Amino acid sequence: MRLFVAAYPPPEVCDDLGLRLEQLKVTAAASNGVNTRLARRETWHVTLAFLGEVPDDRAGDVPGTLQRVADGWRTAGSAAPQLRLAGGGRFGRGRYTVLWVGVDGDRDALTSLSRRVRRELKRDRLPFDDRRFNPHLTVARPGDRLAPAEVEADRAELAGYRGPAWRVKTMVLVRSHLGPTPRYEHLGAWPLD
Repeated sequence: MRLFVAAYPPPEVCDDLGLRLEQLKVTAAASNGVNTRLARRETWHVTLAFLGEVPDDRAGDVPGTLQRVADGWRTAGSAAPQLRLAGGGRFGRGRYTVLWVGVDGDRDALTSLSRRVRRELKRDRLPFDDRRFNPHLTVARPGDRLAPAEVEADRAELAGYRGPAWRVKTMVLVRSHLGPTPRYEHLGAWPLD
């Protein structure tokens, strides 16, 4: 099964982001029937660690790993990272274009949390993507269905965004189901405070 560990922003943060996204060209295009692949609100998250495909016989080991991370985080007296969604940009070009919102605030603590998750996954010989941690929240995958100038205008609009502050109080294990309408299934949550 395809798994990742995530932090989800609270409803008031999503409300604020939703208002900003209404102003984007990618949203207007979607309203006019263009498949700009807007990320649905219920899928908005910041990935802490991407495990990818985990064999079914090993997936049952992941909750114990995350429990150890959460217990260690609290035992160390680490505060839940305080963040805000701020800034934004674009990954890729042409048909691989992705629009995202950045993360600001206590990025050092968030990076530390991500490292702890990855370290414990490695300790348990579980798979994970070891690319550099780049916290963000994906908002759309317009690909080449939006003119480059419109993508650039949206990137500039997101660059000026600064949402309300929030604390990462929980990390969530998520199973993703791919397809035309990706679906996320929450398999467990671990409190950090």
